Amino acid sequence: HSCLTLYLCSFPTPLFSSAASVQHQVEPVGRWFEALVKRRARNVSASFHELEEEKESSSESEDEELQLEEYPLLKTLDPKDWKNQDHYAVLGLVHSRYKATQKQIKAAHKAMVLKHHPDKRKAAGEQIGEGDNDYFTCITKANEILSDPIKRRAFDSVDPTFDNTIPSKSEAKDNFFEVFSAGFERNARWSNKKHVPKLGDLNSIIEEVDYFYSFWYDYDSWREFSYLDEEEKEKAECRDERRWIDKQNRAARAQRKKEEMNRIRTLVGKSEQAELETARLAKEKEEEEARQQALQIKKEKEIQKKAIKKERQKLRTVCKNWNYFSDNHAESVKMMEEVEKLCDRLELISLQALNEVLASSAKDEGKTAVEKQIQEVNAQMAKEKEEAEARVRQAMKSSEHSAGGGGGGGGGRAWQEDDLQLLIKAVNLFPAGTNARWEVIANFINSHSTSGIKRTAKDVINKAKNLQKLDPVQKDEINRKAFEKFNKEHSTAAAAVDKAVPSERFEAPGADTNPWTAEEQKLLEQALKSYPVNTAERWEKIAATVPGRTKKDCMKRYKELVEMVKAKKAAQDQVNATRPKK
Repeated sequence: HSCLTLYLCSFPTPLFSSAASVQHQVEPVGRWFEALVKRRARNVSASFHELEEEKESSSESEDEELQLEEYPLLKTLDPKDWKNQDHYAVLGLVHSRYKATQKQIKAAHKAMVLKHHPDKRKAAGEQIGEGDNDYFTCITKANEILSDPIKRRAFDSVDPTFDNTIPSKSEAKDNFFEVFSAGFERNARWSNKKHVPKLGDLNSIIEEVDYFYSFWYDYDSWREFSYLDEEEKEKAECRDERRWIDKQNRAARAQRKKEEMNRIRTLVGKSEQAELETARLAKEKEEEEARQQALQIKKEKEIQKKAIKKERQKLRTVCKNWNYFSDNHAESVKMMEEVEKLCDRLELISLQALNEVLASSAKDEGKTAVEKQIQEVNAQMAKEKEEAEARVRQAMKSSEHSAGGGGGGGGGRAWQEDDLQLLIKAVNLFPAGTNARWEVIANFINSHSTSGIKRTAKDVINKAKNLQKLDPVQKDEINRKAFEKFNKEHSTAAAAVDKAVPSERFEAPGADTNPWTAEEQKLLEQALKSYPVNTAERWEKIAATVPGRTKKDCMKRYKELVEMVKAKKAAQDQVNATRPKK
């Protein structure tokens, strides 16, 4: 190499002259030639090799003080069986192993030579074996293997201390991530690719999980098994024998490589199965915890419900025993209504506090406490009512504004509250499927409105669409007002009408909390036909045929049906009258 170096450096003219650029082919020599051979053997680029060398030199410069551990079986080793020895243990690097740097290996070898060299031992009076039969040959062989990157990689591939086992699902039953993470981290040492992904945990996102398993299913391992070759082709007597030995070795390596990749795939497959099982168990546990929590909440609600019921009954009993704090029947009835209001509105804590005051007070003091609570509840209800009305007014203004005037009312005129309630009532009176429904609704509004504004079918449709955009609270408030007006206008009994009782259900806006079912409606219709107007105790008999309904309920329902029939007939007649005759 030195001669070649002198030759390359003794060119009579520069390689690149300023007069003309002449390209010459040169070859690396010395340590550069050695680096090229190593790169080709490892199949890496020059830049990668330089980075590795720089990294190694950096780590070597930062090595801590070398700590060697004497191999207790060193003197019993058979130099002829060097292939089965642990080279790291021989040099005292049993803990560092594949992580040991070249600097550490050199230092370890030097220390072993100083201690176990035959000349040194012979001078100390120790009997030395002849030739290569001395155990010192094992130290020399270990240094030879570990100092050569190619031979060292071959030995590292079959590291006798490496754990090739694959965790089972039973082992990972209670701690999947810890068990399988260790397995993947062990095998990550063989990866050609840097930055091997971690297994993660239950909080890992799906993209991380997909990348992890894709990486390991396409795992690129540098692990090879040339160290286990049974025959050395250098010992062959002829070329044909060398070829035969090389062929046998390649086949054995390929088989071991195939088994290795099957082992990795088994690790990945078992990991996926175990992870799915872990995720399933975690989900079941989470669902069970949620179910238990829901049961606990339900139980607490039941306890609260029973407690409130108990406190309400206690309040009613105390007030009843004191005749609702008055000897006047009318005042007692009014106070009874107010007490029921307290029972409906007060929370458990407030009811308990009020009952404690009543239990420890005289009648007059109790009355004062109840009246004070009634005032607070009424004030709160008035405030809520005012807020609800304000929301309704605001919603109506918003709907008028969004309608742009043209769809908000006839001739661009706004809808008054009375007309709005008429619209809600008409929409309930004339459900979908009514012939010329929107014209009928418009005529109904025009015939009952006191505003003098004539609405068209288009006006009614646009306004109904705007009302659909209101939130439920605003709808309920408008319905409540419409129903209050309905009750006010129809407080007197309607004339008896036995004809054309409709079979369809009718629920007025803001209807009772106990609406009539289709079966109850059918029973009522049959009873009206069975017991005509001149029947004695007619309504008592009708109520008896409708289970769960009182005489008052039946009469009220009958009045609603009468009003509906009249309204429908009048609106339909008006539509028919305005249509051109054929």
